[in-house]
Amino acid sequence: MDFALSTHLFVNERLSSHILDGILGAGFRKIEIFAARQHLDYFDPNHVTDVAQWFKDHDAELLSLHAPLYADREWGRAGGLAVSVAYLERRKRIDSMEEIKRAIAVAEKLPFRYLILHLGLAGEEFDIDKFDAAFTSLEHLNIFAKERGVSILLENIPSELTAPERLLSFIHYTHMGLKICFDTGHAHMTCGVQQAFDVLKDHIASTHLHDNRGEKDEHLMPFEGGIDWEQTIRGFRSVDGQFPLLFELRDYGPEMTNFTRLGETIRKTEAIR
Repeated sequence: MDFALSTHLFVNERLSSHILDGILGAGFRKIEIFAARQHLDYFDPNHVTDVAQWFKDHDAELLSLHAPLYADREWGRAGGLAVSVAYLERRKRIDSMEEIKRAIAVAEKLPFRYLILHLGLAGEEFDIDKFDAAFTSLEHLNIFAKERGVSILLENIPSELTAPERLLSFIHYTHMGLKICFDTGHAHMTCGVQQAFDVLKDHIASTHLHDNRGEKDEHLMPFEGGIDWEQTIRGFRSVDGQFPLLFELRDYGPEMTNFTRLGETIRKTEAIR
């Protein structure tokens, strides 16, 4: 199985060669970078250049970039816009698109394959007008991304707007050939991993693996929450055309979250048949 790691684990630190060296040293050669400005400052060409140089110098692939969730360095606490392509208010939607485009433009110096994008905000109610707003946004963003060699993947998040059946409807509705980044933790918080997987499995191009107890988006290591990982991994193995299993974890301190424990998790995952 092909394993990868998101730098979400280090999202409160500025992305550096020290962090990337640690990820590579732990055996991960496919990496996803979380585009939060306190972590990867996509406004700073020098920072982007430094990260790009690290990838040129090492045997590693930048598989994906997670689109920004906020337009500031403090996860919205400083009053920065929560980024969403589904805003009904045109000004907010345009500002969100501009923020996402700044992140996509990183590919001009730092190539990556996928942009992972939330369709709206967590907890959002369904509204057909928001689908239309997101469609308008994605028509523009998809062209901008493809010109830079990037494909957009929609991530299932805990909201009515991105329930698996609605994501599937959106994919069919837009006719843009969009694919899915399947998030196990988010699926577990909503309809359940198996049900979400059954709906979306033919459209999955990448994953976010993390666990929780069903109520909060805890980003625990697999096997530490309530997800049935044997069933989940067997489902992943059953799909034609293997996609990477990418861990998107939260830092719970050196005793709880470390590469040794992550290595043990990988061995448990590989043992599932």
